[in-house]
Amino acid sequence: MPSIAMASTKPPLSPSLPSLSIRASSSPLLSKVETHESNFHFPSLVLVSATASVAMATAALPPEAAASSFPLILGALQEPSNALSLPTWAVHVSSVVEWIAAMALVWEYGEKSGHTAWKGLSWGMVPLLGGALCACTWHFFYNAESLELLVAIQGALTTIGNITMLIAAFRIFKASQESSSTS
Repeated sequence: MPSIAMASTKPPLSPSLPSLSIRASSSPLLSKVETHESNFHFPSLVLVSATASVAMATAALPPEAAASSFPLILGALQEPSNALSLPTWAVHVSSVVEWIAAMALVWEYGEKSGHTAWKGLSWGMVPLLGGALCACTWHFFYNAESLELLVAIQGALTTIGNITMLIAAFRIFKASQESSSTS
């Protein structure tokens, strides 16, 4: 029969779940179990799991059903009818993150390839990022009328961004024409 030995050390600052490891001894029928303190905190895992479960269950339901299913949780957090849904927020936030990643990748390509005109494309993307941040900010505050100026700014930044992207694309085209004529 394997025996379980729990080594006692100083108590950790936060409760953690000890990890068990089984090591084979010289006898094939016996094994020794030792404990090692891990960085794995059980209460944190429970809290994260519970929060994720509630969030996924709530996101899967229509707003009316979610509010009636979780009256204690959502009663205090009742959002206005014009609030964005969780999937819509996921699209907004992931689009901004994707745009920032694209800007960084275009810049990196410009540096590594030596085609500096591509860095201009990255700069041309900045106004469009500003417009995206205006839209997310306006939605974050439930499309408040006092922030409708953000809608106008977002539209202006989109127009400016489209123009700067056009200029950057033209510069890339001209640079590629010059490099092909010299080679």
